[in-house]
Amino acid sequence: MKGLWISFEGGEGSGKTSLIEGLVKKLEERGLSYMVTREPGGVPLAERIRDVIMTRSETPMDPMTEAILFAASRRQHLVEKVLPGLEAGKIVLMDRYVDSSIVYQGYGRGLGMEKIRELNLFATEGHMPDLTFYLDLDPEEGLRRIHRNQREVNRLDEEGLDFHKKIREGYLILSKKEKRIHKLDASKSLEELTMEVWQIIKGLL
Repeated sequence: MKGLWISFEGGEGSGKTSLIEGLVKKLEERGLSYMVTREPGGVPLAERIRDVIMTRSETPMDPMTEAILFAASRRQHLVEKVLPGLEAGKIVLMDRYVDSSIVYQGYGRGLGMEKIRELNLFATEGHMPDLTFYLDLDPEEGLRRIHRNQREVNRLDEEGLDFHKKIREGYLILSKKEKRIHKLDASKSLEELTMEVWQIIKGLL
């Protein structure tokens, strides 16, 4: 039996992690087999690549280098963890996937959304989630949440507000193109969002 693959996308501080945690409780209450993972990372080699990408450095990283490193991390994570989990019939909840690269490197860094899509389709051999939830939030509020919650601040968090506004624009463009993407109002309470998403997921189980 093939599992169900759901990814979660959004700008910094949009609440993906909290939403996933709320959904895990729903799955556990019903005794459903699931797996939670994240990108970049998820498996040891991919986590090592994550450290290179996300750690602050005095040397600026070339945008294409950044895009290729994300794709390499994604490939390892996919073949080592995600695909085996789906083959085992698990519900895979993933914090970010290809859409993040299309938006952050393709649109945000100006490398071209289609070019980055092609790079990642090559890296993943076209494997895509069954459903993607995009948490739409004003970037200023997202950054306030990060600092308010004293969350680990990474290299992407430290980009200027204009960059984060561009990321939101990119996600809105992508969400209109992809039927797989379901846009959520991330300014709603966590309880409201969890119930909204859970009702959709239940329909697929």
